[in-house]
Amino acid sequence: MQDTSDILDLVSQTKARGEPFAIATVVRTVSVTAAKAGAKAVVLADGSISAGWIGGGCARGAVLKAASEAIRDGQPRLISIQPEDLLDVQQVKPGDVRDGVSYARNMCPSQGTMDVFVEPVLPRPHLAVLGASPVAAALADIARRMGFFVTVCAPLADHAAFGSADRMVDGFDLPTDGAQHGFIVIATQGRGDGAALKAVLGANSRYTGFVGSRKKFAALRRDLEATGLDARAMDDMRSPAGLDLGSITPDEIAFSIVAEMIEIRRRGQRNT
Repeated sequence: MQDTSDILDLVSQTKARGEPFAIATVVRTVSVTAAKAGAKAVVLADGSISAGWIGGGCARGAVLKAASEAIRDGQPRLISIQPEDLLDVQQVKPGDVRDGVSYARNMCPSQGTMDVFVEPVLPRPHLAVLGASPVAAALADIARRMGFFVTVCAPLADHAAFGSADRMVDGFDLPTDGAQHGFIVIATQGRGDGAALKAVLGANSRYTGFVGSRKKFAALRRDLEATGLDARAMDDMRSPAGLDLGSITPDEIAFSIVAEMIEIRRRGQRNT
């Protein structure tokens, strides 16, 4: 069995890489089981165990399934793997969930019971803010407090406009370490609009928003197309960015944008 300190080191390394994963911890065993309470494993998003051990095939399938679901919806799980006769006594079937406990059947001859807590560890969502306008500065501040990893992309001379950010980039080029696949907001507001739009045209983001009117956005699109660029990627951009809250001030506009990003981020995660 791998030493717990080694597993915790791997957890730190995986978090630093921004990879989603789950930690499976055996919290209780009854009768004969291969793994004992305290055993841990790190399960990656592809369903593989990166480190640790939580028992053989009797428990592995159920734990990996629970880990995959936890990574997908961001919710922890407690799974109880029991022999069939004990499930019958409690009148539960494999796959049932009762009082927050998910049940699975132990097919091994040992017929022991093992309870495993599965905790997802998800990376902070990336937000790239392009520009140094008052809305950009407010957006970086509010989004960071809402759990986003914020990268500011703006000319070096404008970096002082930001009170807080996780990373500062000189210019409008998006980092290549995952920020281009998260959330992007162009908040240049007249200072480098075209250059910022060009920088994000090839980005495969979950959300790209433009701070400005539809009329201005359409004019910028025509300008880009006039230079020979294929601007079809702009079809999926939100303009104006943010929920329609009647926002007027920079803080209000930034708030409406963060609210829209949270709605997209959490879509499908809430229990209804």
